[in-house]
Amino acid sequence: MDYGYSDVNYGALTGLWVIYLAVLVLMIASLWILFQKAGKPGWAAIVPIYNTVVMLEIGGKPGWWVLLYFIPFVNIVIAIMALAAFLRAYGRGGAGPVLLMLFFSVIYLPYLAFSKNVQHVGTPNV
Repeated sequence: MDYGYSDVNYGALTGLWVIYLAVLVLMIASLWILFQKAGKPGWAAIVPIYNTVVMLEIGGKPGWWVLLYFIPFVNIVIAIMALAAFLRAYGRGGAGPVLLMLFFSVIYLPYLAFSKNVQHVGTPNV
């Protein structure tokens, strides 16, 4: 039987979709658990924009910061600042955890969620 290039491409595409969906489910489950550790509703992890508001609340930042996400270039700075505050709320302050989350979030976010050593320590004072 002669297989064309399109058959190979569909197989590879299907494999990539399966991997994508598995990573998506893992990230949603991780965020769900982190929200629950902070006393917030876990279902907020699947609601767009509201999950960002909840992350801002956990990090001690005002909810109106979500509007700053819609301003080009400002959104990058605000996202990093919000991420740093979110991580500080779990006792992970400094540049190291922020860089881990930025570049290796597929590994670091599940670690934070499923690790018994990581607990919500409260809203940061900074």
